[in-house]
Amino acid sequence: MSKARRGARAPIALLIPAALGLAFLVLPLAGLLIRTPWRSLPERLAAPGVLAALRLSLLTATLATVLCVLLGVPLAWLLARTEFPGRRLVRALVTVPLVLPPVVGGVALLLVFGRRGLIGHWLDATFGITLPFTTAGVVVAEAFVAMPFLVIAVEGALRGSDTRYEEAAATLGANRFAVFRRVTLPLVAPGVAAGAVLCWARALGEFGATITFAGNFPGRTQTMPLAVYLALETDLDAALVLSLILLTVSVGILAALRDKWITSP
Repeated sequence: MSKARRGARAPIALLIPAALGLAFLVLPLAGLLIRTPWRSLPERLAAPGVLAALRLSLLTATLATVLCVLLGVPLAWLLARTEFPGRRLVRALVTVPLVLPPVVGGVALLLVFGRRGLIGHWLDATFGITLPFTTAGVVVAEAFVAMPFLVIAVEGALRGSDTRYEEAAATLGANRFAVFRRVTLPLVAPGVAAGAVLCWARALGEFGATITFAGNFPGRTQTMPLAVYLALETDLDAALVLSLILLTVSVGILAALRDKWITSP
């Protein structure tokens, strides 16, 4: 496309709805910034409830991301590098949490990992492990909704990588796991990093599955999104402060990953 064509003036019929769409997306964020209690912001950030929710959110989002990387990278490799019956169905199932209402995901987790669930009953009876309404349950809920972001990013990176290096390593006698560890992973490391960051951000902002599967107990399962929900009923300024933290994290991540999505200026 020529520079002249790219720099052509937009027709009014497109410019007006585009401006309205931009305003629709930006005005709520501007309202959040305008209503934030900036003068009391340091004091509110130092409040015990805010710090506890922040620490728990950072911890659980990080653990959920580690779990997603350990399970999601091999899954992405399987979808990108192998042919097997039902691969399209598997890919569809992997992406279901992207469109599934989070509350429904929380109910599904309860049916599987609850004390009377398909796996939870066995875990409780055999090992005494109970996941619902615990910090570990928060990690499981966040990993469930966030893993598709990692799998999609890594699968895309694998499909876009040059397989000749892997083939060369295989011809030199390296087994498939060695090729994966020494050749494939370094090639797709930027994609894994981008997927992990997106995964972490999604886990940090998770609400529906967390409150359904893990509950809302301060210091144990109350993450920042849950604290925002609770603060809206009692302390609007605290809710604004927590929302500002989540907004700052989201904008920072989008800015850092801009080059991963936009390939031309």
